[in-house]
Amino acid sequence: MASKSEILIVGGGVAGLALATRLGKAMGKPGKARITLIDKSFSHVWKPMLHCFASGTVGNENDRINFITQASGHHFEFWPGEVVSLDREKHEVVLSPLHASDGTVVLESRTIKYDTIVIAIGSCANDFGTPGVKEHCLSIDNLVEANAFNEKFRMELLRSFANNSELDIAIVGGGATGTQLAAELHKALEIVGPYNLHAFGKPPPKLRVTLLQSGPRILPAFPESVSAAAQQELERIGVTVRTSARVAGANSTGFILKDGSQVSAKLRVWAAGVKAPEVTTTYGGLALNKTGQILVNPNLSSIADDRIFAMGDCSFIENDPLPATAQVARQQARHLARYLPAWIEKGQKVPACIFHNKGAIVALGKYNGWAALPGGTVWGGGVSHGLSARLGHLMLYRKHQVEIFGLYRGLISCYSDWVEGFVRPSVRLD
Repeated sequence: MASKSEILIVGGGVAGLALATRLGKAMGKPGKARITLIDKSFSHVWKPMLHCFASGTVGNENDRINFITQASGHHFEFWPGEVVSLDREKHEVVLSPLHASDGTVVLESRTIKYDTIVIAIGSCANDFGTPGVKEHCLSIDNLVEANAFNEKFRMELLRSFANNSELDIAIVGGGATGTQLAAELHKALEIVGPYNLHAFGKPPPKLRVTLLQSGPRILPAFPESVSAAAQQELERIGVTVRTSARVAGANSTGFILKDGSQVSAKLRVWAAGVKAPEVTTTYGGLALNKTGQILVNPNLSSIADDRIFAMGDCSFIENDPLPATAQVARQQARHLARYLPAWIEKGQKVPACIFHNKGAIVALGKYNGWAALPGGTVWGGGVSHGLSARLGHLMLYRKHQVEIFGLYRGLISCYSDWVEGFVRPSVRLD
């Protein structure tokens, strides 16, 4: 009997976990292939919600999907670790050692063979080499970083409360992540207000958030009308928005701008730019663009090796570049899930992946939201705002849960979140 085909999926984000789940059903369950998912974390979160985890307005304990549990129920395997090198001649990858929280080695470096590999390791913020950013700024590119920011945010809020002082936070990057984080931080403070923080006769902590955008407007991927409305909404709730503000450096007290002025901030967040994780440079000499993204053909295979596919934020189609969004990653995962089985079993060529733009949604906490849809009318296209857009943003997440969990478990997850809202604080307090 011929040995099973070895399919490795590197990265358990929106694209990677969806592909592993679908291929597990199509090829793992009938024994046609062994599918292995590799990720340096033990659980998946929906990346567009990281700003909510960072502010504490969503309890990520309920919104994480454990890779081991998902693998056991969907006919694929999971190994924790980070792929730190790829040998294209030997068809194998090397995983870094896995360390416990105290630094001890739990698993030594391991080598895993592959016949086909799909790289879906996402992206991270791009500091463009700006001096001081790595040393003095926080980011929220993953759950670990979002939790670390939340810890600092809660401690600094407590300090501000005790000293009756302001907490200054500056966010660099006026895209969806930066603008949504600014709104969620204010939402978190409003939720905290009714709790017993005034027990010692002191007013609630004061929060001052500054959003710095190098370009002429925030949310540049949206129509100008949305950018203007979002800026107006942010300023209404107390966020200072500074456009055309190019950051020249960061230090322990804030940001230094190109014009020589300084923005003071106790907490400094870098949410600007997009690049692939630096580890892509160790992936067997694959062709990369200047931001480290893997150059792929329209069918998502690497231009350097047809056994290697890349999708989502870490990939780049040179003649048809796509935005680094969850929508793109999701469609690419569905495409490979549909066509990889025939390519692996019968050698049938994987066709080009055609992206169908279904618009974009941004939600500023409980305050407002906008949906920019392609076409000519509001529901067939155009721009809508308010409650309908905020509900649309929430439904995107619930749809993701249903796709990963299945309809029954997905609906139960939605219901459990709703019930827990009655018994748990609606903002993270510890």
